[in-house]
Amino acid sequence: MPAPLAIGILEGDDIGLEVVPQCVKAMRAAAARTGLAIEWHPVPIGKKALDDLGHTLPPGTLEKLDTLDGWVLGPIGHQAYPKGNPAAINPHPVLRKHFDLFANIRPAKSYPGLPAVYKDVDLVIVRENNEGFPPDRNTYMGNGEFRPTPDMTISIRLVTREGSRKVARAAFDLARTRRRRKLTAVHKDTVFKLGCGMFAEECRALAREYPDIAYGEVLVDTFAMKLVMKPQQFDVIVTTNTFGDILSDAAAGLVGGLGLAPALSAGPQRAMAQATHGSAPDIAGRNIANPYAMIMSGQMLLAWLGHKRSEPRAVRASELMEAAADRVIREARALTADLGGKATTVEMGEAIAAAIAHAPL
Repeated sequence: MPAPLAIGILEGDDIGLEVVPQCVKAMRAAAARTGLAIEWHPVPIGKKALDDLGHTLPPGTLEKLDTLDGWVLGPIGHQAYPKGNPAAINPHPVLRKHFDLFANIRPAKSYPGLPAVYKDVDLVIVRENNEGFPPDRNTYMGNGEFRPTPDMTISIRLVTREGSRKVARAAFDLARTRRRRKLTAVHKDTVFKLGCGMFAEECRALAREYPDIAYGEVLVDTFAMKLVMKPQQFDVIVTTNTFGDILSDAAAGLVGGLGLAPALSAGPQRAMAQATHGSAPDIAGRNIANPYAMIMSGQMLLAWLGHKRSEPRAVRASELMEAAADRVIREARALTADLGGKATTVEMGEAIAAAIAHAPL
């Protein structure tokens, strides 16, 4: 019998303390339904870890995560951390870079019965996660954004062949195994001839290795127009860091907002489930946060692990989670207020878990 999956639980900050338990509840229900063995490992992180252990990323956390197959990370409210305290760091870039979580996978899907700009949208944006413009991840030491004079700021953009090739391959594999076999590369090589040019070159080279995938390219500004005019035409999209960050939020807006925007950051060996939305301190502690995005991020983690580890029970567990969330939304039962219902965070999580428990195998 295969060894149990080892999955970490990192609740994060603010509404993370509310939505992560609902995600784990749904994952537990799916694992129990399929006979999938999972060992759960709570791991300290964020403001609570700072208060209890003196550091937002306590010593031993990275070492513990290095022993796991993946983990669920709640939203991090790092903007509220004490300023100037070296122990109050933002854990995000450390986790991404330490574990080489180079592919940020962000689906956008519309649901019948829920308010959305468009119906029948079902696309996934695969965003390069460790290079590009963000100054916290494009230099080995120092910072990729600096101001040499009071009136001049310079921002560095990092694009490598290896990074471009890795994220493109992740997107092609996704298009082949779990999607509709169509991939669109988004860039701006007409202007960024070297940076976007290198990214595009690697996408084109890989396209020759995947002849079963319908491959195309769209310039980023044109893609933005096409996305808001007819998003149904897209399946899997691969792009660079900042382009992907912006476009995925736009795609979420077309289908109902960030409450319906799960995400997975994947690397060579491990993956991290983390919803696209923030920690929402304004509604924290009120039991009204929508747990859908966090639950479906956990669903994505099980699917990724199932394919990565050739574990069919994990794949089936992910399918049960997706079908259960679809059913709860379709039947408009136990929906939170942002989705037009009156349910609490816990009630919606319990409804999805119950739907999993009673689903046919």
